[in-house]
Amino acid sequence: MSQFGCWVFQVAMKALYGQQNSPGEEMTFVFQERENLPPTRDHDVKVQVRACALSWVDTKLLSEIKLKKELVPVGREISGVVLEVGSKVTFFQPDDEVVGILPLDSEESGVCEVILVHEHYLVHKPQKVCWVEAAGTVRDGLRAYTALHYLSQVSPGSSVLVLDGASPFGTIAIQLAQHRGARVISTAHSLEDKQYLERLRPAGARVIDVSHGKIDVAESCLEETGELGVDIVLDAGVRLYSAEDEPASKSQLLPHKHDIITLLGAGGRWITTEKNLQLDPPDSHSLFLKGATVSFLNDEIWNLSNVQQGKYLAILEDIMEKLSNNIFRPQLDEPIPLYEAKVSMEIVQKNQARKRQVIQF
Repeated sequence: MSQFGCWVFQVAMKALYGQQNSPGEEMTFVFQERENLPPTRDHDVKVQVRACALSWVDTKLLSEIKLKKELVPVGREISGVVLEVGSKVTFFQPDDEVVGILPLDSEESGVCEVILVHEHYLVHKPQKVCWVEAAGTVRDGLRAYTALHYLSQVSPGSSVLVLDGASPFGTIAIQLAQHRGARVISTAHSLEDKQYLERLRPAGARVIDVSHGKIDVAESCLEETGELGVDIVLDAGVRLYSAEDEPASKSQLLPHKHDIITLLGAGGRWITTEKNLQLDPPDSHSLFLKGATVSFLNDEIWNLSNVQQGKYLAILEDIMEKLSNNIFRPQLDEPIPLYEAKVSMEIVQKNQARKRQVIQF
């Protein structure tokens, strides 16, 4: 028993990092011994981490904004208890329960027992929200708010298509759209996904099962909207080429960009996660005729500029309130112990996790 206790203590003093030996190579993950934390600065909050959600590390983005390091901290969505605060911290005090997302340039790995976070990246966690749900929902909640409020202004009666609705992000997006009074259509990538979506509460989202590849998404959406088309589309990536020219890594269950353009209604808004989206002149002309817009969903933008800091924190607070009131019910896997974090992160980085992975301390 003492050996076991000692081993847990040693792991707890380590932090998880990713390393990529050369561009294009798969990232590997390692636990590194943590040196003592530096002194708490004026606006720092020392947090004892209780849960940390794992998200895919975008190494290309880190390189592009000159944040690529030999060791990349892993795990940015955290919840925990405040241990100590800097002299100028005004929002928090010791023993407060907090949740937040570490910024892209953070030196801290969230997969560590104790970390330092600037107070402007944290909000209070409601007491009735558990640690795992708080950490596991905050990122998908931010993405859903960015897409549905700031890029498309969802409103009662508008129609929203959420592609791959059973993903962690899709689940929260459906719940937020329904809460705002929108009519939701969603695609399911498997029978299991279809059953999950049909069990979601409140009921009402129309589910299109695309798992067999026989269903025409554009046709189904036009039929569902009386040929008017969809007001808002949230994609999960799109196919840009014909099936034989598409890279093998891209799912054939994703719709083609032409399908999305076809099913958009007049004045429709297409929110895309496809960072390399290519629109040919005929595509642009179709969008012009519909008066439609294309927006790129990059939720990192909130922390790349401090101009929106107040709005950003208000979103995080609202996400926690909706969790507390059961409006958000996230798609989470069973909590993962710290010693399995490395294996779980490898699965996340390969995009093989269908549910949000959360490390529990």
